[in-house]
Amino acid sequence: MKSTVEHLSPTRVRINVEVPFDELKPDFDRAYKKIAQQVRIPGFRPGKAPARILEARIGRGPVLDEVVNAAIPVKYQEAVVTSEDVKPIGRPDIEVTEIADGERIAFTAEVDIRPEITLPDLDGLTVEVDETEVTEDEVTEQLDQLRARFGTLAGVERPAQSGDYVQIDLSAAVDGTEIEEATTTGFSYEVGQGGLIDGIDEALEGMSADEEKTFTSKLVAGEHADKDAEITVKVTTVKERHLPDADDEFAQLASEFDTLDELTENLRERLGRSKRMEQAAQARDRLLDKLVEDTEVPLPESVVAAEVETRTHDAVHAFDHDEDKFGEFLSSQDKTREQFDTETREEAEKAVRYRLVLDTLADREEISVGDQELTERIVYQAQQYGMAPEQFVQQIQQAGQLGVIYQDVRRSKALITAVRAATVTLPGGEAVDLSDLLGPDEDETTVEEIPATDVDGADDTADDSADDSADTTADETSGKADAKA
Repeated sequence: MKSTVEHLSPTRVRINVEVPFDELKPDFDRAYKKIAQQVRIPGFRPGKAPARILEARIGRGPVLDEVVNAAIPVKYQEAVVTSEDVKPIGRPDIEVTEIADGERIAFTAEVDIRPEITLPDLDGLTVEVDETEVTEDEVTEQLDQLRARFGTLAGVERPAQSGDYVQIDLSAAVDGTEIEEATTTGFSYEVGQGGLIDGIDEALEGMSADEEKTFTSKLVAGEHADKDAEITVKVTTVKERHLPDADDEFAQLASEFDTLDELTENLRERLGRSKRMEQAAQARDRLLDKLVEDTEVPLPESVVAAEVETRTHDAVHAFDHDEDKFGEFLSSQDKTREQFDTETREEAEKAVRYRLVLDTLADREEISVGDQELTERIVYQAQQYGMAPEQFVQQIQQAGQLGVIYQDVRRSKALITAVRAATVTLPGGEAVDLSDLLGPDEDETTVEEIPATDVDGADDTADDSADDSADTTADETSGKADAKA
């Protein structure tokens, strides 16, 4: 077999392949056997008719078609493997250019490839991250959140104010017709928390038990979404929360510590560790942005188009692929379809650019992924979907997604390697040592220590303890209290 490669652009090649017939004998044997099973010839059992009898009965053409269709994918793969500088990242467009019976077949395959990308030296990269100083206000906030978990509610004979808990009955009507699905009774709500109905907090403040008020608000869901509705709210009870005193007795109730000072110091340490994890995530994200910014990345058009198609499909899928409903949603966001398409294209290009940079970095740094690392990521993702790991593995294998997870882990490790090599500083220029979070070298670093950055540019906070937020600090500290409760 002969093959040559023509570079049509930095991201696309044409592979010219010529295969002599003497290499196709196994393909002819398989073709005759397959056709013989399908054709009934008097005097021969199925699959036993000789090749010359088959050709006499059906002609040479079907045999050649079967051989060519079976051989071309295999020969294409062989041509790719022997061309060291060709790394396809899309499906090839194949055209058969010649079938010279008894001599050769020839075809061309045009395919997008990973472009050659020159990355800057990691040692010369510097990124700045935020300070990790923990303020007293932050510690106090954590302590108050912990106290709130042990708070009690008591009824009050006064109008409701922000922070109170009220029990309410709600109803809504559009054009005088009551909306059944928007009606509820005995609903407990914290005044000022938001997220229920626009205008509800303003209506509730100043209301007392057994008072009723009507206001206008726009519905956000259901068949009447985006329509103005008359909302009626009735308060049945008003309660205020009483927090336990912040003292040694509370520390013993809510934690494993004997004194409030010990508890407070533990909260401060946890906040500090959380902020350091956030700092490491900042270094990771900003370094990736800088790598992409400082690198020229030609974009394979078919890969970008596929990314655009996937993102558009996912967006419209949420509306059961009803373009009219999707258009109404865009209008509610003050956005046109043209603006959506433009933004989707930009996001897709950014995602592809990030992936190409990370894959190139992984190659240059010779990043490998061990079975244990891959298993850990699979187990974690299975937990996120609420599935048994075995079931999750079966599904991703059926969907052909195991390689995607492998690449995600590899990219994560490549990015961690980059952070380890770069210089990380505070706003004042002081260097930051993240080695205790990253590990001194690849062998001592797991990909879960710093979570993978999604190639869209958004954080994939799968395993980031920093992203558990300050609430986790309080939750973990109150472990002893939960046992007592």
